[in-house]
Amino acid sequence: MSGPDLQRRGFMLVLSSPSGAGKTTITRRLLDRDPTLALSVSVTTRPPRPGEIDGRDYRFIDQAAFDRMVAQGELLEHATVFGNSYGTPRQPIEAAIEAGRDVVTDIDWQGTQQLSGSSLGPDIVKVFILPPSPDALGARLLARAQDTDAVVGARMAKSAEEMSHYPEYEYVIVNDDLDRSIAEVRAIVTAERLKRDRQRGLADFVTRLRGG
Repeated sequence: MSGPDLQRRGFMLVLSSPSGAGKTTITRRLLDRDPTLALSVSVTTRPPRPGEIDGRDYRFIDQAAFDRMVAQGELLEHATVFGNSYGTPRQPIEAAIEAGRDVVTDIDWQGTQQLSGSSLGPDIVKVFILPPSPDALGARLLARAQDTDAVVGARMAKSAEEMSHYPEYEYVIVNDDLDRSIAEVRAIVTAERLKRDRQRGLADFVTRLRGG
């Protein structure tokens, strides 16, 4: 922040897309290139996929623990997708934003709707990522080789419905080139950090600049 007395309120960057359109890959690359961003680690009841680490990719918990978090209001949003529950813990997100840190999460449109309706609504920046074509989406799902054919088919069938929610997002990116998509998301982050409403103490700073 350019100004000795200026501080900034953080925000939560939400990346959504149909399964296989690239939101998770873009999120990981974005975090690699901007170490000032933090990852929101969701809780989930699904089993870990190969290579996933508890506490880094997700917090893997059982359904009983998940239900307790819901009942106690500890989740900003939660949803059940393909038989597994997912949720965003409230406390670490609220603390990060208040401290001026920016947090990234990749969740679906249902979770995004809940976040938008929460107390953090004004602090949510929503980006929807589209695949360049249906064929490209199907190829990406098959290439992951982490789901059964039945699950891949179900995800493909659900994609059209998921993509119909793009108007609920401020920004839309067509992910036909990964590096360009990452650069576009980074440009969004830069612009959001410079928004007037996020800069605390700005009025007093300008008053002093004007000699007041």
